Formats: sequence, C-alpha cells, structure tokens
Amino acid sequence: MPRESGTLSIRIVNDIATVPAADWDACAGDNPFVRHAFLAALEASGSAQPETGWAPHHLVVEGAGGAVRAAAPMYLKSHSYGEYVFDHGWAQAYERAGGQYYPKLLIAAPFTPVTGPRLLVPPGEGAEAIEQALAAGAIEVARRFEVSSLHINFVAEAVTQRLTAHGFLVRTGEQFHWVNGGYADFDDFLTALASRKCKIIRRERRAALDDGVSVEILSGSAIAERHWDAFFRFYMDTGGRKWGRPYLNRAFFSMLGAGMADRIVLVLARRSGEYIAGALNLRSSDTLYGRYWGCSEDRPFLHFELCYYQAIEYAIMHGIGRVEAGAQGPHKLQRGYGPVTTYSAHWLHDKGLHAAVARYLEAEREEVAAEIAWLADHTPFRRDAVPGAMVERGGRPEDESGE
Repeated sequence: MPRESGTLSIRIVNDIATVPAADWDACAGDNPFVRHAFLAALEASGSAQPETGWAPHHLVVEGAGGAVRAAAPMYLKSHSYGEYVFDHGWAQAYERAGGQYYPKLLIAAPFTPVTGPRLLVPPGEGAEAIEQALAAGAIEVARRFEVSSLHINFVAEAVTQRLTAHGFLVRTGEQFHWVNGGYADFDDFLTALASRKCKIIRRERRAALDDGVSVEILSGSAIAERHWDAFFRFYMDTGGRKWGRPYLNRAFFSMLGAGMADRIVLVLARRSGEYIAGALNLRSSDTLYGRYWGCSEDRPFLHFELCYYQAIEYAIMHGIGRVEAGAQGPHKLQRGYGPVTTYSAHWLHDKGLHAAVARYLEAEREEVAAEIAWLADHTPFRRDAVPGAMVERGGRPEDESGE
C-alpha cells in the first residue's frame, strides 16, 4: 500500500529479506537491534511471524529511482507480549468499554527493551522532514488498517517530543545502565564506590567463582554451535520459568551467530568441564547490551557475575562507554548501574481512550521522575567519584542479560 509524500514513496514490506541489507543498514546505523541481520533472524527463524503475534509490516521510504531513504521495523500485533512497555491495562479498559484493542501496530525491536532508533533515517540534510513523513505514514497505515493504536517503544526522548505534533502521547519508564568513568580496570572502578559496597562486590565475585567455576568470553568465529546449544538450554530454563513460553527458538541463535558474530559477546561459566550458565550480550561501537541469561546450576551470585560484573570488566577492557543491562532490576543500583529514563510514544485512535491514557501517563511520568531522582541519590558511588556522564538522562548526579 504505497503512499506518496512529495518525491517520497512509503510502502509496507512483509518480509525484511526483500529489502537489501545494505540499504536497510544505511538507515539503521550502529544499534544492533534494528540492523537487518537481527530482524531477519527473528523472521527467518519463525520467532517474529504472524503465528507468534508479530506480523511484519515494515515501512520503507523510497526516493527517486527506488532508493531507500528511511525505514521503520513495524509489526501488526495480536497481543502485547515481548514488548516491555506494558499496555495490558489499557487494552482491558478499552475492551470493557466495548472497544477492540487488538490488533495494534508497533514500531520496535521485538523482544528487546533497548533504546535506539525506530524511525530509521540517515543523518543529513532533510532528515527531520523524512522522519516526519515516516511518522505521518505510520499513522495513515494505522487509520487504513482501522487498528486501535500505534506504539513506538524505546525511542529517544527528542524523537518522542517531535512525535507529539502528530498526536502521540509520551510515556516514560526506568532502566539501569552502567557508565564508564574512564576506569583503568575493574579494581579502578571499585575505588569509585563506597568502601562497604566495594567489599560486598568483591565478596560476591569470590563466591560466584569458587568451587572451580571459570568464565569464558566468546565473540566472532570463536562461537560454535556447541556454545549455542549450551546457551539455549539456559535460555529455555529461564524463559520457561519467567514467561511460560520463551520468545526465541534455537534456530534464531544460530542465525544471529551467522549474521552478527562480530556484535556478540557470549559469557559462559564452566565447572568440571561442563557449561553451567551463560549471558548473551550484543554490542555497538559504544554500548554493550545485556540481553539473556540462564543457568543449569543455582549458584549464589553467579547471575551478578556473568550479567553485571563481567559486562563491566569487558566494557572497561574494550573502551566501551556504557553497559545497558536490560529491563527491571533496582538490585543493579548497588552494583554500579544507575537509573535512567526510557521513552515511548503512543497514538490512540479513539478520542476517549486517548484522553484517559493521557491522564494516566501524566501521573505516571511524575512517579517515574520521582523514583529516578530518589534512586540517583542512593547510588553506591562516593560523592566525589560519580562519573560525569551519569548526569546524562536523569539530570541528577548518577545516574531476556539480567532481565
């Protein structure tokens, strides 16, 4: 269903494999979760398909001669699972009032609570105008499909502010990120913490790695299918307990490894020659993203070691500026991860639902801001050693990995 906007044409793509990877990635930039290989692995493995409630309806903006100028990973959703921005209450309230909330449209990286580009527009002259055309095109699709709503999850704050001109409502949330203060090594990082917190972390690391536990960090061609076999067992154990039905299948991980090996950092724990736990991270040029964790042995503090401390150590060693440890987890605060604000944007077709959600979000934003402010005053850092970058998203001093 093409839509003309000046010299631009916007069309829907139901299979990302039909878009050349180089064209898509030229729009997507460095964030791994909107790269062609990641999204294609989700579709080709069957993890993100109509049968799982994730029907691809990607938007592609083309200029003269069919050149791809912008894109957006968009899905027609029959539920709200795997999104990490929870609107189940909105759906229930709307349906009690006689409306039909599903299907809805979602622009997001599936199963991934990571902030990044969603309206994929390369930087340069005219970029904001193309972004606005893409947003307007997404709303037109929502109207033509007669869906209840259009959502854009984990998007940059500046983008959400521009989207308000199109009638989107802004929602905030909370995550915990670690910021590299230019540390020489992990011990240098610990010196920035209060003495008591430093001792606790040292004790946790010793306990996690006692009884002959060792850690391997694998990336690129070093990751073999046997490593994915081991990690998938861990993922299924954690996913089965938390969600009942894990979102990803075994084929996805092999495809991810084949298409993005250089972006993967796989942390595995081994004891007596057997792998007993693992944490999967992806990386960009400046951020390490913790995604999934699992284990076959319940060992004290091993989760913290693989998901948080090994990630910090890796980031320091490789000069990476930030570690994002996924959704949830105030327990991350005492391990050096500070609170940051996340953003999403929501367009609701029904005026009554729009008004009700707008009132709810106004109160929710105040609660989120107050909680982040309180948490920012209770980090484990010494007052004279807070990394300057931690002021970044919360505006205060300091700010499936461990989800």
